[in-house]
Amino acid sequence: MTMATKHDVLLEHLPAWLRARKDRKKRGELTRMISAAIRIHPKSVPRAMKRLQLRGKEPRRRPGRPRTYTPDVVFALFDAWEVGDRCCGELLHPMLGEYVACLKHAGVWKHGEEAARKLLVMSERTVKRLTLRLQKKHGIRRGLSTTRPSSLKTLIPIFKGPWRGLPPGKGQIDTVAHCGDTIAGDFVFTVNYADAATCWGQRRAQWNKGQVSTRESLARIREALPFPMRGLHPDTGSEFINWHLKSWCDGEGIELTRSEPGKKNDNMYVEERNGHIVRRYLGYLRFDEPGAVPFMNDLYGVLDLYLNHFKAVRRQVSREKVGSKYVRRYERKALTPYARILLHPDVPTETKERLKREHEALSPLKLLGKVATIRAKAYSLQRAARKRRTA
Repeated sequence: MTMATKHDVLLEHLPAWLRARKDRKKRGELTRMISAAIRIHPKSVPRAMKRLQLRGKEPRRRPGRPRTYTPDVVFALFDAWEVGDRCCGELLHPMLGEYVACLKHAGVWKHGEEAARKLLVMSERTVKRLTLRLQKKHGIRRGLSTTRPSSLKTLIPIFKGPWRGLPPGKGQIDTVAHCGDTIAGDFVFTVNYADAATCWGQRRAQWNKGQVSTRESLARIREALPFPMRGLHPDTGSEFINWHLKSWCDGEGIELTRSEPGKKNDNMYVEERNGHIVRRYLGYLRFDEPGAVPFMNDLYGVLDLYLNHFKAVRRQVSREKVGSKYVRRYERKALTPYARILLHPDVPTETKERLKREHEALSPLKLLGKVATIRAKAYSLQRAARKRRTA
């Protein structure tokens, strides 16, 4: 029931209400009847009747400044809009004078001179606003595009957690651009993998970020993992969200999920390692020499051993918002990815024994020395290539 209907019901019973001024029983009956009919509280009925008496029969004045373009002007605009074949407001506004003259000449102008005068002085913005209302009223829609987003994004589900309790082998992946201060031209990318359960990381350098190169880098990372690769979780970059990688994952039994667009925290494990691993050891230098790719892969081969076996990680256990701040709690003891694999119940004993033998043969000092040597060679190659190009 609208407010106008309620007003009509109250106005209809107003004479009976006034006649029962000194009859409390009669007014009580009217109150209950009106309250049930228009569904308002019984105490609201006397107040509504009092407002009607004070208002009188004259129509209520609308607050605000007086309306310039009254309904008769809108009706006149509709006729002109019909002559313009229901065009948009930008095209209708400069032709209003000619359309009105055409209607008058044909003898079908049904509006007064005041409506014609207001129509001719109407601004373009007002014409656009009123024309848009006419388009909505008469069901005129804009053109519909036949282009639709790729159905691949609907086939690859969005995964937002929980990340705790997953088996080893389900990891997050991302690419890091070694582009310097410009993304123009060709340069080297790093494919970064971070396992969600054990923090085990693998990295691989490649030239550009084509679909085939990215798939080959992920295949190499899969071979280097101490456990089977069960799942990959990238962002929505085109190097990952493509049919080439989707077909490879389906054929290898690897679950492919993706993060929500614009939500970097969906890939929190690999995003933080982009900075404190890839950027820390290779910096922000532009690597645009293809010959640097083998040196960078040699660097990652040694660096991954050092980080996975000898660099402890302290993970966040919980996060709670207290007031305007977050209270974060971390593990009491930091553990290396190697130690986490030894403690994980889902990793086979054979894998743990193999990692133990590999760990005993490694030295963190020698690994760091190799990292410094290979990194210096990669920097020297890149600088020499740049000097040759600028010479």
